[in-house]
Amino acid sequence: MDLAFLHPLYEQPGPWASVYVDTSRHAEDTAHQLELTARAMGRELARQGADEATCRAVEEAVRELRHVPDPQGRVLFARAGTVVLDPLLARPPRGGSRAEWAPLPHVAPLLDLAGEDPVAIVAYVDRRGADFELRSSLGREDVGTVGLEWPIHGTAGADWSERHFQLKVENTWEHNAAEIADALSVCQEETDADLLILVGEERERREVRERLPKRLHDRVAEAAHCTGSRLQDEDVELIRAEHVQRRVESELDRFRAARTPDDEGRSGAAEGVSALVEAAREHRLEELLIRLDGADAHREVWIGEDADQLAVRRTELKALGERHSWPARADDALLRSAVCQDATALSLDPAAAGEDVPTGGLGAVLRRQ
Repeated sequence: MDLAFLHPLYEQPGPWASVYVDTSRHAEDTAHQLELTARAMGRELARQGADEATCRAVEEAVRELRHVPDPQGRVLFARAGTVVLDPLLARPPRGGSRAEWAPLPHVAPLLDLAGEDPVAIVAYVDRRGADFELRSSLGREDVGTVGLEWPIHGTAGADWSERHFQLKVENTWEHNAAEIADALSVCQEETDADLLILVGEERERREVRERLPKRLHDRVAEAAHCTGSRLQDEDVELIRAEHVQRRVESELDRFRAARTPDDEGRSGAAEGVSALVEAAREHRLEELLIRLDGADAHREVWIGEDADQLAVRRTELKALGERHSWPARADDALLRSAVCQDATALSLDPAAAGEDVPTGGLGAVLRRQ
């Protein structure tokens, strides 16, 4: 997950309100339900010590969600009476709406609720052209059509003129497949889609896939020609889930390989809170791997005002010259460091049942020094 959009959260000091709002079950009484949720979140923040202005800002922001029918949910990050960031969620918060007041914004759940939710372009390919459709947790949208040239159909004849016509058909289709691949590449750049799903006959899918730029090859999945006009939602969801699982497994393999020391005895991976805190202070984080239910994710660490001011014990910060310090969750503290170091992060929840994951559920691939 690219964490750049979280930068505004670390440009201002805390404490922060982090409010995850579940809108997935609202229907005709949405306004009433959101009013109840707004009041409940405000009361909960006040109970935890939030200032009155921030409680009011959160309550009003939750009420305003009635004008924007988010299908799954939204998270609100607020401080000093202002909602600073309010990203959409791709799936409902586990356990329903909840609010937290803490020195750092509680961003870790975003890795699961908004991070690994690949936006897909479904390309319906045949000899007449291709239709492109954008599919995500927010629904579907037509994003383009490629119309191709005649002739497009071959013949079964055997004389010279028919063979010549067949050759023209093949040459035309090769050109058309290249046109579709080029248009699909442009569409991917414009939409920043994570996944390309080719739907059609096997040969047509193969011809288009082979002509896509190499940078897109690992983003392509294929589906056989569907009998209906469009790929069903459940089919798209299955392909997206498989894509996420492959990516998680690939990143885990990279982490495991990085554990092996180089010729100078240095490892390219870190795991466990102490090792990760040290790597964060040295600005060596490249990609954080977090299993949200891991034992270390909830561990308490100590933070200072800057992202690289963190330690396992408060006395360590004092030894480093930091006069002000606060307790924070390990996952949120490390994510703050990752954002400020332009690192990425990945939720390991899809691979939770796998073996050989980072100790305690927290690990990182490190930048080489």
